[in-house]
Amino acid sequence: MTTKWTLLRVARDRTAALCLTGVVVSGFGTSALWLVSGVWVKDLTGSDGLAALCLVAMWAPTLAGPLLGTLADRTRRVPLLIATNALLAALLPALLTVDSPATVWLLFTVLFVYGATGAVQDAAESALVGSVLPADLLGDFNGLRMTANEGVKILAPPAGAALYTLYGGPGVALLDALTFLLAAGVYARLRLREPRPQRPTAGRRTRTAEGACHLWARPVPRLLTLTGGVTMLCAGVNGALVHPVVEALGHSPAYAGVLYAAQGAGSVAVGLISGPTLRRLGAPRFAACGVALFGAAVALRAVPSDAVALACGAAIGAGLPAVLIATLTRIQHETPGPLLGRVTATAQTLVFTPNVLGLAAGAALVEGVDHRLLLGCAGLVPVLAAVPLLQAPANASRTDSRSPSDASPA
Repeated sequence: MTTKWTLLRVARDRTAALCLTGVVVSGFGTSALWLVSGVWVKDLTGSDGLAALCLVAMWAPTLAGPLLGTLADRTRRVPLLIATNALLAALLPALLTVDSPATVWLLFTVLFVYGATGAVQDAAESALVGSVLPADLLGDFNGLRMTANEGVKILAPPAGAALYTLYGGPGVALLDALTFLLAAGVYARLRLREPRPQRPTAGRRTRTAEGACHLWARPVPRLLTLTGGVTMLCAGVNGALVHPVVEALGHSPAYAGVLYAAQGAGSVAVGLISGPTLRRLGAPRFAACGVALFGAAVALRAVPSDAVALACGAAIGAGLPAVLIATLTRIQHETPGPLLGRVTATAQTLVFTPNVLGLAAGAALVEGVDHRLLLGCAGLVPVLAAVPLLQAPANASRTDSRSPSDASPA
C-alpha cells in the first residue's frame, strides 16, 4: 500500500512524472555507456590504466559542482534541461570515429563534457523540482528518483554489453544519443511558466560561493551533507573490498555481480518507501537509520557466509541511499529557489567526492591490511556519524517565500 501510494502521489503530479521520466530515459543510456567506455578503451589500447581513466573523466567535473551549479541559477531551468540533453544527443555521434588508439582522446574529451553537462543537469533538475513541487511530495519524488536510477543500473549495463558485443562502442554511443534526444522531448512537454532570473549584481566568484555559504549556514543541511560525505567515503572503501569478500566466500570474481544485484534490490526498495518514511521520521532520523544500517552491514561483510553476504548487500543498498535522499530533500525544503542550483551542486560535490577518495584508499590498503579489519573500521565510522543526526530537528519548512525568479506551474 505504501509503495502504491508513493507511486500514485508522484504519477498524479504531471511535472513530477515528466521529470522522473526524463531522469529514467537519460539514465539508461548513461549507465550503458559508463560500463562500455572502459571496455571500449581496453579493447582499443590494451591498457587497464587508460580504461580506468574513463571513470575519472566522467567524475572529474563533479569537483567543479559549485561553479557549474551557477548555470542552473542563471537561466530558466526547463530550457536549460532541454538544451543540455540536446547538446549531448548531438555530441555523442562524434564517438563513431573512435576506432583506434590514436582516436581514444576523443572519447575522453566527450566523457569529460558528458560529466560536466551531467553536473549541470543534476543541479537544474533538483532546483526545478525543489521550486515547483509541493514540499510534502519532494521525499516521494527523490525516493522514486533513486529507485529509478538504481533500477536502470541493474538493467542498462547488460543491455549495453550486449549491444557492444553486436555493434561495438559506436552502437552504444548512438543508443545514448537517442536517450538524450528522448529526454529533451520529455522536458519540452513541461508546461511551466519560468520568469527569467534577475541579472546578477555580484561577480562569478561571489555567486559561486553563495551556494556554499547558504549550505554552511543551515545547521541541519550542513550536518546531513557532512554525514553523507563521511558515509560515501566509507562506501568507497567498502566498494574496493568486494573482491576480497568474494574470495573469502570461496567464489569466482563473477560472484561480485550477485552481491551488486542484492545491493541494487535494496536501493530500489528503500526508494519506494522513502517518502512516507521521511514524513514520519523527518530527514535527520531517516538518514541516521540508513547510515547506521549501512555501517552495520559493512562490518558484518567480514563474516564468511553467503547468506550473511547477500543480506548485507541488500542492507547496504537500503541504508546508503537514505542519507542521500534525506540530504537533497532537506536542502530543497530550506533553500530559496534562486539558490537551489548552486546549493545542490555544492552538496553533491561534498557528498560524492569522498567516494572516489574512499575507492582509492581502499585499493591502496587492501594489499597490506586484512580486509576484515578494513570492513570493521569502514562500518564503525558511519554508525558513529549517525549519532548527531538523532539530535537534529526532525522537520523543516521553506525558509523563504518563492521568489519571482522561481518556476511556477502554468
